[in-house]
Amino acid sequence: MTIDNVTAVYFSPTGNTEKMCTQIAQELAKKLRVPCRHVNFTLPAARTRRHVFAGTSLVVFAMPTYAGRLPNKLVPFVQKNFQGLQSPAITLVTFGNRSADSALPELAQTLAQNGFYVIAGASLAAPHVFSPRIGNTRPDAADMRLQEDFIRALVNKLRPQLPLTEVPRPSLLSAPIAPYYTPLGIDGKPAKFLKAKPQTNLPACTRCLRCVNACPMGSINPEDPSQVPGICIKCHACIHICPHHAKYFADTAFLSHVAMLEQNYTRRAKNHYYL
Repeated sequence: MTIDNVTAVYFSPTGNTEKMCTQIAQELAKKLRVPCRHVNFTLPAARTRRHVFAGTSLVVFAMPTYAGRLPNKLVPFVQKNFQGLQSPAITLVTFGNRSADSALPELAQTLAQNGFYVIAGASLAAPHVFSPRIGNTRPDAADMRLQEDFIRALVNKLRPQLPLTEVPRPSLLSAPIAPYYTPLGIDGKPAKFLKAKPQTNLPACTRCLRCVNACPMGSINPEDPSQVPGICIKCHACIHICPHHAKYFADTAFLSHVAMLEQNYTRRAKNHYYL
């Protein structure tokens, strides 16, 4: 097979998924001696066009895990606007130190249905956006060693003399996809915070509009950044980017879920690689 470029494709509201995706894509491009390109579809302005990849493009496609699956508001865009022409693809999902659940097979199967030839995948632990106490050291040195092994295995799998159709495909393509994870509170009962939205500490807010520009759903009112009339997917982009820490969540069910995560998921979660 012939590879003439590596393209990193990602949705990454807080930057964790982008970082991991680009690290792997750039290292693959370096070893394959081809250019590395980027498609960042995080912001609404970037989701206005369709992307078609030739069979000579190696696509490294990454998304974060939300409630054990892909972010449901983004799945229709991926299904409609990314097309492969038997393009080799590596699927990556990040997860906040709890579990990736079904996010990785969902991404692999979605891309396969869109004409990509998925050759590998990985679920990678990352800092949890809900709390600085969960996964805050990931990726660590052990992760980076495993990533280097994964990249070496990928380069070997992409041998030029081997036709793409003879490259083994991972088990992800036939794995069952479970329902969305039900968030639990500290009491072990379902925590319902679907309608929760970030609040604003008005004295701290300078109306710099960084939160407005960072929101992947375009949901924050630019005339009054304390108002969030649109959909909130709890990505925490607005909270992480605010230089004055003016954004926060106050919903009691949401805070109970965060407390449960802090109680049960500060242990080191394992990454998983599929070749």
